[in-house]
Amino acid sequence: MMQDNDIHAFTAHLEIERGFSAHTIRAYFNDLAQFCDFVMNGAEAFRRTEEQPRPDPSLDALRKATRNEVRAFLAHVRTTGGSARTSARKLAAIRSAYKFYVREGILDDSPAQAVKPPRLPRNLPDVLSIPEVTALIEAPDCSEPLGLRDRAILETLYSSGIRAAECAGLRLASLDLANGLMTVFGKRRKERIAHLGSFAVKAIGGYLAVRAELGAPAHDGLFVNARGGMLTTRSIQRIIERYALLALPNRRDVSPHTLRHTFATHMLDAGADLRVVQEMLGHESLSSTQIYTHVSIERIREVYRGAHPHA
Repeated sequence: MMQDNDIHAFTAHLEIERGFSAHTIRAYFNDLAQFCDFVMNGAEAFRRTEEQPRPDPSLDALRKATRNEVRAFLAHVRTTGGSARTSARKLAAIRSAYKFYVREGILDDSPAQAVKPPRLPRNLPDVLSIPEVTALIEAPDCSEPLGLRDRAILETLYSSGIRAAECAGLRLASLDLANGLMTVFGKRRKERIAHLGSFAVKAIGGYLAVRAELGAPAHDGLFVNARGGMLTTRSIQRIIERYALLALPNRRDVSPHTLRHTFATHMLDAGADLRVVQEMLGHESLSSTQIYTHVSIERIREVYRGAHPHA
């Protein structure tokens, strides 16, 4: 039986039942702690520094909070420099906590349920052209094992549209190169099948031929560093950033996610069905994938304006 004062039961629920990552759980816990601090201490919650540790969330604060206090908290988030996206995330954390404790019979209702989230801007993702993708992928020196590895990483990201974290988590057993497929574990450890084109299959095959030369890895992680350890998500980000500086000096902020955006946009430009792209990206909601249709429309408009005499 859960104790009435066990606020950490909520974080256990996020980990076990909802499959959230440690990073997301920490963010939800910190957002909830700031909200509870605001309910009990007002604007002082937004003036705390690293030398003033914030109290943990408390059920007393959640019981005390009203709908107006939820709204006032979100307003303070914005007036102290938080973005609409930050405000929306904090509201999601608060709502999730109330939903959990109401379900468990610890709290009676949720004052956050009727509070509308802020309207988020629909920023169009940055997308590379086909010549830019080609230049980026061909940047590694394939006469060296690390170059072959990096070429394989670039080809894999662009060919499949997987996330950097999913790429870092690939195992040798994930691959079915004969059929151009691989098993990927996405957000919340959700499994899906990703596709590899012939260029990616060839690049991975070339890398696997020299993988043992990189620190003689004793594990089954696919992509390894120079000492044989598994690459991290941040390592893959650095690899992409390094080759982007080399091959695309006029481009800013090229990342693994840029290749994911580019994959989706190029698929739709070539006539792929939106739901097929949704499945390939591992999006739970079609609305997450629909932003790429806007990118494609913008590219069509650019071509039209540049080509039509009366545009």
